[in-house]
Amino acid sequence: MKLDLRRPEAKATVMTILTLAWPTIIEQVMQTAVQYIDTAMVGALGTQATAAVGATGTVGWMVVSTFFALGIGFLSIIARACGAGDREGARQAAAQAVLVVLVVGLVSTLMPLCLSQKIPVWMQVDESIQKLAGTYFLIVYLPMLPRAATGIFGTLLRAAGDTKTPMKVGLMVNVINIILNFLLIYPTRTVSLLGLEMTLFGAGWGVIGAATASAVAMTAGGVVITVVLWRHPMISPKGVSLRPDREILRPCLRIAFPNMLQRFGTSLGFVAFSAMINSVGEVATAAHTIANTVESAFYIPGYGMQTAAATLAGNAYGAKDNKRMKSLADMFIPLEIGLMVLSGAALFVGAPPLVGLFSKSPEVIGLGTTVLRMVAVSEPFYGFSIIIEGMMLGVGKTRAPFVYNIIGMWCVRIVGTFICTQMLGFGLVSAWACMIAHNMLLFFLYLIVWIRGSWNPLHGQPA
Repeated sequence: MKLDLRRPEAKATVMTILTLAWPTIIEQVMQTAVQYIDTAMVGALGTQATAAVGATGTVGWMVVSTFFALGIGFLSIIARACGAGDREGARQAAAQAVLVVLVVGLVSTLMPLCLSQKIPVWMQVDESIQKLAGTYFLIVYLPMLPRAATGIFGTLLRAAGDTKTPMKVGLMVNVINIILNFLLIYPTRTVSLLGLEMTLFGAGWGVIGAATASAVAMTAGGVVITVVLWRHPMISPKGVSLRPDREILRPCLRIAFPNMLQRFGTSLGFVAFSAMINSVGEVATAAHTIANTVESAFYIPGYGMQTAAATLAGNAYGAKDNKRMKSLADMFIPLEIGLMVLSGAALFVGAPPLVGLFSKSPEVIGLGTTVLRMVAVSEPFYGFSIIIEGMMLGVGKTRAPFVYNIIGMWCVRIVGTFICTQMLGFGLVSAWACMIAHNMLLFFLYLIVWIRGSWNPLHGQPA
C-alpha cells in the first residue's frame, strides 16, 4: 500500500476521493452535531429523560437500516451504470428505487403504530419511563415513508457522484430540528441576550417536544430530497415507468438482501446489546447512550471515506478498469487509517469534557469516559474494515460482509456481553470490551480478504 503523492495520477485520485468524501463527512458532522444538541437538551431534563430517548433507538435503527441496505443495492447498480456511461440504465434503476421507497416506507409505518408501547417492555426499560419511551418512539418513527426516501434517494445521488445535494438536505433537516427543539422542549422563559431580557416562547413538551422536532425535520427532508431526485439531470426517474422491472430489481435485491440481513442482524444484535445494558441500571443506560452519541462523531471520517470508496469502486467495476480499482485501494487504506488514528487520539483526550456536555452526574461522566477511551484505541483497526467493506459493497459483494458482521455481532459481542453482564454480574465496561473484540475480529477477517484480493471482482485480470 503506497501513497505517493508525487505522481500526477495519484494526486488526481486523491482529489477525486476527497471531492466525493468531504460533503458526506460534512453531512454526517451536521447530523452528529444535532444529535449532540438533542442529547444535551434532553439531558438537561435529567437522567430519566436521557434514558427514555436512548432506550429504544436501536429498534428504530433496525428498521431504518433496511432502507440503507436497499440503497446499497441501487448504489452498486447505478455506480456501475454511470461508470459504463449507461445513463438510461441509471434512470431506470432510480425509477425502481421510487417504487421500493413507496412499498417499504408504507409497510414499515405499521411498526411504530402497532408496537410503540410494547418495545420498551421488550427492551427491559425501567418501568418508570416505559410509557414515555414508547411515546417518543411512536412520534420519531411514524414518518417512515420520508425516512425511506431520505435514506434510499440520498444513496442514489451519491452513487451518481452527487454528494453535495444530500449534504445540503441534511443541513436543512438539522436546522429545522434545532429550531423546533428550542421551541418545543422547554417552556416559555425569559433569556438575556447582550444585556437585554426577552421572553422566548416554549411549548414545554420535554421529551415529546424533542420527538416532534425530529419527526417534522425528517419529513421535510424526505420531501425535499424526493423533489431533488425528480429533477436530477442524470438519474431523474421522471417519465420512466414505475412498474416492477425484474431485470433491475432482481440484481438489486440480490446485492441488497445480504446487506439487509447484515443490517437487520446487527441491528437486532444492538437491540439485545442495549437491552442487556438497560438491565444493568439507569446510570449504565445513560452512560451508554451518551458514549454512543460521542463516539459516533469520531467515526465520521471513516464512513465519509467509505461512501466515496463504494462509489468509485462501483465506477471502476462498471468501466472494467482493474488498474483504477487497485489504485483506489492503495489510496483509500492509508488515508483512512491516518484519519482514524487522529480521530481516535482526539476521542481519547477529549472524552471527559465531551461526556460532560450531556450529563452532570459524576457516575455517568466517569463511566462514559472509561468506555470511550477503550474504544478510541481500536478505531484505526475498524477504519481498515470500513474501507474494505465499502469497496466490496460498491462492486456488489455483500455476502462476505454479511457473514463477518453476523459472526462478530452474535458470536462475540452478544454472547460475550450475556456472559459478562447476565451471568457474571459485570457492568458496562465489560459490554464495551466485547464490542471492541467484535471490531478487532472484523479487522482480521477483512485483512485476510485484502491479502487474498477477493474483495476485487476484477482480481487476476490485466491491470
